[in-house]
Amino acid sequence: MLKQFQSGGGGQLLDRSEGPVMAFHEFYRDDFRPREHYLPMWEHIQRAGQQSLASKARDAQLALHNEGVTFTLYADEEAGVERVWPFDILPRIITAHEWAQIEAGLKQRIRALNLFLKDIYHGQRILKDGVVPPELIYRGKDLCREIMDIDPPHDIYIHISGVDLIRDEEGRYLVLEDNLRTPSGVSYMIENRIIERRILPEFFSSYRVRRVEHYPDLLLQALRYLSPRGPADAVVVVLTPGVFNSAYFEHSFLAREMGVELAEGRDLVCRNDKVYLKTTLGLRQVDVVYRRVDDEYLDPLVFRADSVLGVAGLINAWRAGNVALVNAPGTGIADDKAVYAYVPEIIRYYLGETPILPSVPTYQMTDHQDRAYVLDNMERMVIKSVAESGGYGMLMGPASTPAQRADFAQRINADPRNYIAQPVIQISRHICYLDGELESRHLDFRPFCIHGSEIDVVPGGLTRVAMTKGSLVVNSSQGGGSKDTWVLAD
Repeated sequence: MLKQFQSGGGGQLLDRSEGPVMAFHEFYRDDFRPREHYLPMWEHIQRAGQQSLASKARDAQLALHNEGVTFTLYADEEAGVERVWPFDILPRIITAHEWAQIEAGLKQRIRALNLFLKDIYHGQRILKDGVVPPELIYRGKDLCREIMDIDPPHDIYIHISGVDLIRDEEGRYLVLEDNLRTPSGVSYMIENRIIERRILPEFFSSYRVRRVEHYPDLLLQALRYLSPRGPADAVVVVLTPGVFNSAYFEHSFLAREMGVELAEGRDLVCRNDKVYLKTTLGLRQVDVVYRRVDDEYLDPLVFRADSVLGVAGLINAWRAGNVALVNAPGTGIADDKAVYAYVPEIIRYYLGETPILPSVPTYQMTDHQDRAYVLDNMERMVIKSVAESGGYGMLMGPASTPAQRADFAQRINADPRNYIAQPVIQISRHICYLDGELESRHLDFRPFCIHGSEIDVVPGGLTRVAMTKGSLVVNSSQGGGSKDTWVLAD
């Protein structure tokens, strides 16, 4: 590996530190020269020198610590301990042309999946027409039978989404996963930008970077739009499981930025199919609940009777049209990993359009031929449990042992519906400033969409970085970090 500031003739970047040759590199081309939109940044890196960048990296970590920007790590012996958010100071840059495709593809996907959810919880036309197998839906753990025939405000189920994208070996953007329940990470996207502007203002001087800091304003506008009593005086609360939740920083951050109450289940009460917030001045009717509590804990009268995180009567108030729930209960069936394979057909069925953003090829373990092929080629596959997230319940075939593969084969045969498989894709890489050197690391990208009166895609997102050398796992709960993501204006 070469030191970060070594360069060849003409400013050639010689970092070849990490990853196989076939992985697409965001920063430099095949001849190891920076891509055109990275040239101004590379010039700044060369001028700054090691001492300056090292100082700025320390400043970034100190600022994150002072701001209390933390996350909970579950991957090692210190599981459950809060740590300062890992942040790499070198931004990822997306051109205006690339962003136009991403934005159009995400809007298309959200429109189709919202229509899919409306259909599943009403007429189920797509199942009757044989586009999606009925058994795949009926056996899905996230199908919420309790909400059948409920009409959410404006027929919107997916208000907030964070769709995970990767770039394959050819540099194409692919959808890896749809996160439609209670997607997290937007607070880190905003904090990354705040820190980057503070410590590296000179990097911004050569670029026209679109803003992401207005996300809370867009979110509040969309939440008020859903209010059954109208947007003007809408009372909005963020419902959190409490301080011990791994995403509590984000819950409190968004409530503070929007200027709304952060509430736990015990702070709310339902009377006569209406929801009220307990205040020192008495009960105050609530119009919109942005809930960060999972479906099964949301209402003990409808779901888990032992839940103390939700609010008794909340679903009846929603059914009566007296409160909006964001995201709507039951959205999980649309981001079920087994349903994911059918999203291209879902787009064609409801919109009559060709998918703009392709999906990763996916093998269904409920299909006998797919299952046989995967079991014969496990060392070349990523196998995922449809009921898990955050990098859990997953087998990375190339890094697995024979014993691990045998264990997963047994699990698949016992419960095929609970597993899917995908070919290993060498996701793209980017340079990172680590311990005084430039090293390449794999990464993905989670842009955020807000569906109110229209669909807004915030021009940026959370770039997650596999901080461990050679790893393809970018999840923060597994030790991943992040970068600021710049979307360039035209």
